[in-house]
Amino acid sequence: MLTELAPGILYVAEEFGAAAHLCACGCGAIVRTPLDPTEWSLEETAKGPSLSPSIGNWQEACQSHYWIEGGEVIWAPEWSSRQIAAGRRSEQERRVRYYNDIDRKQPTILRRLWDRFKSALGMS
Repeated sequence: MLTELAPGILYVAEEFGAAAHLCACGCGAIVRTPLDPTEWSLEETAKGPSLSPSIGNWQEACQSHYWIEGGEVIWAPEWSSRQIAAGRRSEQERRVRYYNDIDRKQPTILRRLWDRFKSALGMS
């Protein structure tokens, strides 16, 4: 990833699963967005890149909140500290659901042993 970023440019490093840009408000904060099913997704459109979900710079003094859609910044309403906390909880719950779903799809060792046993007996 670059150490110096120019305003108005979304830098994408697909090989590292990450994107970065300077905060859209102009404060100069570097915003890093991991590209991952549990974080942000990037879509290339004819008008420019889109990131989803919105970007909330809650850890910065500016507290900027916006979307990047078709290469344009779309400002979102300001969030209260209560809304920020709820959003963070929702993000964490989404991550937990995602990884739990992956775990459920992975056969456990007991399931694999049972399947082998049934196969050996000609039951599968």
